[in-house]
Amino acid sequence: MSDLTGKVALITGAARGQGEAEARLFAERGAKVMICDVLDEQAQKVAADIGDSARAMRLDVTRADDWAQAVSETVSAFGKLNVLVNNAAIAGVKPFDDMSQEDYMAVININQLGVFLGMKAVAGAMRNAGGGSIINISSIAGMGGMPGGMAYCASKFAVRGMTKVAAMELGRDNIRVNSIHPGGVLTNMVTDAGLPGDVANDLFKGVPLGRISQPREMATLAAYLASDDSSYSSGSEFVADGGMTAGFALE
Repeated sequence: MSDLTGKVALITGAARGQGEAEARLFAERGAKVMICDVLDEQAQKVAADIGDSARAMRLDVTRADDWAQAVSETVSAFGKLNVLVNNAAIAGVKPFDDMSQEDYMAVININQLGVFLGMKAVAGAMRNAGGGSIINISSIAGMGGMPGGMAYCASKFAVRGMTKVAAMELGRDNIRVNSIHPGGVLTNMVTDAGLPGDVANDLFKGVPLGRISQPREMATLAAYLASDDSSYSSGSEFVADGGMTAGFALE
């Protein structure tokens, strides 16, 4: 089990879904956590439920000034910052013939620009802390295409590439940068698209493990990358897709 005692983490999109699971697990394993989201009221409730080891604040990941404030408040609350989980994202799935420029840029601004701004914002604080770990949540849609995913795939491929560049540039500062590539995860992104849990699970029966994943399964991988257990991992892609990229069986 990855020990996060003494770590201070800032997690975006942490009011619900995968980000919330990460925040709760990180706190369970000893970390202090800043829960960031545009869903401020929900974020505050999660922080209150976790207790003294968590704080919450509103963060629009597309705004550099929001990022600067988030980093400042995290350091003020907990004394340092040495883990960032760039989790916030939207799907915006739509056939590209029907996709407007505004539709496309809405996804790019959150999923891609948000990751860039986050990495840029935390670098100084991590240097001051003697190093750190940046965990960028990409997707298997950053490994291959999917119908309706013109903007989403573009953003997640970008996250994959930006992770490698940041790993190269920040490595000498003892800052590790890795990407996680989930397959299907049963979060609000799925259920808000009109797929309740049983339906979503049925869609993933062709995956080698035969099911969709749960948010905590992604959180445990993020905890590993946040911990010293992954001290020699940087610039790498960690795929957690139930075997989907190995092959998908048609039934």
